[in-house]
Amino acid sequence: MTHTAIGWHVELEFQEDDQRTRAAALVRLPDGQEVRAHGYASRHHTDSNQPRVGEEVAGARALNELAMKLLTKAHDEIDEASGRTSHPIAI
Repeated sequence: MTHTAIGWHVELEFQEDDQRTRAAALVRLPDGQEVRAHGYASRHHTDSNQPRVGEEVAGARALNELAMKLLTKAHDEIDEASGRTSHPIAI
């Protein structure tokens, strides 16, 4: 059996101010489709300013949403190909 290796490139971009961090995630699939997701983090006013922590939290939330969108997409494609309703894919 032949195995083909493919790669996906995920992009993360951040926008930050003193209190909030917003992350945007994007994956381009081999068929040309794009899946996008967003994540947010807020700093409590008593916390020290640590931009990297905000990026990690917002980035993780964006990647989590991206993962859920990909699972839903795969689930929908399984249903469409099989002509029946399948059980949701869970992580």
